[in-house]
Amino acid sequence: MPIVCATNFSHAAHTACESAALLARKLGEPLWLVHVLPAESARAFGKPLMEAAEGALGDEARRLEKLGAKVERALLTGEPAAALQEFAAKQGARLVVTATPSHENPFLGMGGTLDRLAQSLATPLLVARDVAPLEAWVRGQRPLKVMLGVDRSLPFEAARDWVKALRKVGPVELVGGRVFWAQEEAMRLGLEQPLGFGEVTPSLRQALEREAAVLLEPLAEDGKPVRVRVEVGVGRIADHLVALAAEEQVDLLVVGTHQRQALGKLWSVSHHALRLAKMSVVSVPVKAAVHGAEVELPHVRSVLVTTDFSELADRAIAYACALVPPNGTVHLLHVAQHATPEQLVALRQQLEQRVPRAAAQRGCQVQLEVAVGANVAGTILQAAERHGVDIICMGTRGRTGVARAVMGSVAQEVMARGERPVLMVRAPA
Repeated sequence: MPIVCATNFSHAAHTACESAALLARKLGEPLWLVHVLPAESARAFGKPLMEAAEGALGDEARRLEKLGAKVERALLTGEPAAALQEFAAKQGARLVVTATPSHENPFLGMGGTLDRLAQSLATPLLVARDVAPLEAWVRGQRPLKVMLGVDRSLPFEAARDWVKALRKVGPVELVGGRVFWAQEEAMRLGLEQPLGFGEVTPSLRQALEREAAVLLEPLAEDGKPVRVRVEVGVGRIADHLVALAAEEQVDLLVVGTHQRQALGKLWSVSHHALRLAKMSVVSVPVKAAVHGAEVELPHVRSVLVTTDFSELADRAIAYACALVPPNGTVHLLHVAQHATPEQLVALRQQLEQRVPRAAAQRGCQVQLEVAVGANVAGTILQAAERHGVDIICMGTRGRTGVARAVMGSVAQEVMARGERPVLMVRAPA
């Protein structure tokens, strides 16, 4: 799987090409050096322009070969981003490398080739800015310092896969960067709202640190967790993440991307990070995530199970305890819409009576919780996020048609609104 590097023969492009050549050498992959001539220019200037471009490509290829890379070259015509995207797909490229846009452009590539590439590529995009750290890494002189932007999304998982593959090539000193909006996260987790804008309660910070640690766990080495910076943001997340990366003095910032279009780019972290960061940035699209036979099996270590003390709901408790491994955790939850302190004590006692004896025998840890909330489904989802469970387990009566429309269904609402896997337990016919 080759690396494709786009060049317009500028000074910034020379730096990007050197980075691409060093990476290709480190990975043992061929490097395709590509220049795209706009179709109008090719038609207007014809053969002389084509020959000049071919000559410049040849000179650059020979320069890069001295860095130890095996270089092929291609001269394309057309709209640059579209031509590069089509060429990268045809070659099955594992990475596309380009230079940062010129700072003479006041919009730093907004709507330009870099912007269109980031929106269309199915492969990771590296905007290379400084070749020195990469050269030292390739020569084995020091680890590559990398920050991975952390959030709860499919693009993050794709970026995490990319970093994991990078670690197989050479030593990486990794730090996670998690920037959040305090009010939004407190509401998601069902925690006390911070009093001031941009402030963080200790319980909120602890919950987010635990969540980030779980998200980064696949990248832990020798049982040592990945260090993570969890910081509150005010305004654009990308600005805070880039500042964190600069503070950590990383060589490379890696972010996942939804490849948002139009107005969606206003809050796109990857879009702004590619343009604003002073260090090199890799943007990894969802399409680049590991698929099929290479996907790692998820670890089920904690399950949230809910009960309304019905026979069917109690049946779900046994399934939840069977799902977790020894020393796994089951969070047993009952949601009461209204309850006095005395009623809360009585409800907790009812929960205790429903813990299967077999759960303790196999080392399953059961934690009891009685929550009060007018919106039962919302309270369940907040508890699931707060505890960071792997699966939600619920009993359902399986209502359909008019019965469900009239009476509603907590289980249906949890499935519709939640982001975590849900196991529905139904009574046998």
